Amino acid sequence: MPKTFHVPEPTGGDKEVYVVTKDGVEQHAHVLDRRGEEAYVHYVNTDKRLDEWVPARDVRPAGDHEAGMASNGTSRKRKRGSEDGEGPRRPGSPARSDVDEASTRPENEQGPPTAPITEEEHDVQFQRQITAKRNFDKVIFGRWQIKTWYFSPYPLSEVEADDAGTPSAHTPHSSSAKLSGVSRSAIRTHGRTSELLAGGLGRSHATQHSTLWVCDRCFKYMAEGLSWELHIKKCTRRSPPGRKVYQRGAHIIWEVDGAKEKLYCQNLSLFGKLFIDIKTLFFDCDNFLFYILTDADSQRDHVLGFFSKEKVSYDDYNLACIVVLPPYQKKGYGMLLIEFSYELSRRAGKVGTPERPLSDLGLRSYLTYWISTLVRFFRRLLSVLPPDTAQVVTTGAVGDVTDAFVQSPSRDTEDGSTASRTKRRKSTKGWDGEEIPAAAMALRTAQANDTNDPMWTSLRALETTAKPDGSATTHVVVRCTLADIARATNLRVEDAAFALNECGLLVRRRKQTPAEARSDGSPLETEDVVVVTREMVEAVAKQRDVKRMCMDLAHVLL
Repeated sequence: MPKTFHVPEPTGGDKEVYVVTKDGVEQHAHVLDRRGEEAYVHYVNTDKRLDEWVPARDVRPAGDHEAGMASNGTSRKRKRGSEDGEGPRRPGSPARSDVDEASTRPENEQGPPTAPITEEEHDVQFQRQITAKRNFDKVIFGRWQIKTWYFSPYPLSEVEADDAGTPSAHTPHSSSAKLSGVSRSAIRTHGRTSELLAGGLGRSHATQHSTLWVCDRCFKYMAEGLSWELHIKKCTRRSPPGRKVYQRGAHIIWEVDGAKEKLYCQNLSLFGKLFIDIKTLFFDCDNFLFYILTDADSQRDHVLGFFSKEKVSYDDYNLACIVVLPPYQKKGYGMLLIEFSYELSRRAGKVGTPERPLSDLGLRSYLTYWISTLVRFFRRLLSVLPPDTAQVVTTGAVGDVTDAFVQSPSRDTEDGSTASRTKRRKSTKGWDGEEIPAAAMALRTAQANDTNDPMWTSLRALETTAKPDGSATTHVVVRCTLADIARATNLRVEDAAFALNECGLLVRRRKQTPAEARSDGSPLETEDVVVVTREMVEAVAKQRDVKRMCMDLAHVLL
């Protein structure tokens, strides 16, 4: 039987609504902590990565009308918002001072009535209190100074543990100081957990600019700049400790086994947690593979981002978490990693999907990938001729226009437009100017257009209609199901349906009566059929700014 606890209701700060004036704009927020003349605020209906310290003079209590508006806005958020301490304070809930008094009250003294909770719920509440605020304000990573987004459980040193009042190996029940927002009973009951999760909390709340120093070669972390500078001078690692699985120019993806490189993967996970909120970090990395994207120069490889996946996933997840470092975001590197994760699933003969739940940025990135994959597929499927073929001239017998699909769509005409010979401005993103051999183009076409798929062999038909002047018009007609589309694009049916609905390709419908009849001779009932035209696909491509794939299959080294 699970052990139960009678503890006061945990609090992550003041749940009353305040108005914060920033750059002349007023925003509703909750105050999570106060320190001298500053307040740590969380803005209503925003992600925790936007939480920050602001001057206390810019924070004022909201009026009844303003608090009501903020409360209504919070209630429309998903349920996870209430878990993160974003909901309004319930009437009668104890303030922080009440909880502090209850946590320090003797056991035989009568306290406020509390509902019993299980040990698992107690751990969840305790971890939520610990991770409510960032424990580091910024991180020095190579030549970059990066503002952190979320809490990361970097362990405390023994000196810091003593200063913060957190139990350590030598002082297992030290309680000389108190962690803000965490009751003493929780620390006393879960000493080992607090030691693991409370890393840097004392340092974070003692100074305004708490800084973490991380080596950009081996990801070793340090609390002082001097130690970091000494380590940088003697660190000899030039690349991630794994094998190359993708290389295109200076961009390389390395596969690192968490069971073989435990310390490197643990440090990498701790660093990535600074920019991931909803994932749980396990220090046992044996069951994980890490795929690290780097950019090489004449000296070494620089890490741009990474994703991890389980070696054995019973749900066929092809990605556990993905991180692109803030200095390298919005350059297509995240999309390259997502495309590579799906290529791993395709080569394994599985239909993969990312592990849930997805963050707001993760959902946006994956929705972009799903829509782009479907748009590129529909462009090939609903085209009589390839995008780079303006016309087909046949001498003698009437030819089959489907033979034109042996040619590969060019890189610059993947948007479906005719190839232009005018000089265009060089892009600062991607790999412009790269010459692609004919063999690589043929390989890309053979893998992108699987001619053995039923979508091409039996479901796709060309309907040619003659005109009075002797010419003819040819249209591509494909009668298929959502499962056929998901199979042809190597997407989960649920992911394909979500993407089609979000981009508006499931709006146009028409009634259709099947040509078949029941066994008794009576006709089948009329059913709704979703109609997708090439014009609709191009409209979505323009609206979503669909680009060509970042990954080139010819450069995969598996």
